[in-house]
Amino acid sequence: QVQLVESGGGLVQAGGSLRLSCAASGRIFSINAMGWFRQAPGKQRELVAGILSGGSTNYANSVKGRFTISRDNAKNTVYLQMNSLKPEDTAVYYCNAEVRQYYSTSYSQYWGQGTQVTVSS
Repeated sequence: QVQLVESGGGLVQAGGSLRLSCAASGRIFSINAMGWFRQAPGKQRELVAGILSGGSTNYANSVKGRFTISRDNAKNTVYLQMNSLKPEDTAVYYCNAEVRQYYSTSYSQYWGQGTQVTVSS
C-alpha cells in the first residue's frame, strides 16, 4: 500500500510562515501529480497548489504570491512553503498524490491524514 505522511503544521501569527512536508512511501513505481488541499470548518475541501512530476505548478488565486509548492522526486516528497499567512488560511491541510504502484498499470489517488494550520490575528 501507499502512505502519505504530512508534517509541519501548527499555530502561527498573521504574517508568519510555515512549511509543510508530505512524504509518500510504499510500493511506489512513479508519482504523477502531487498537491495540497485544505478544508476549513464548514467549508468544502479546496485545492491550494499542485505540481506535476516535471515541475509545472498551479495555485489557487487566494494563495498566489504567498505560497510555493515544490517536490523532491527522489524522496517522493512534496513541500508547501507558506508565507504572509492570514487568518483565512486557517484549515486542515491535506496532501494528495497520484501514484502508480509496482505491478500496476494505472494511477490511484492517495491522501494524507491532514495537518492543522492555525493563523491567529
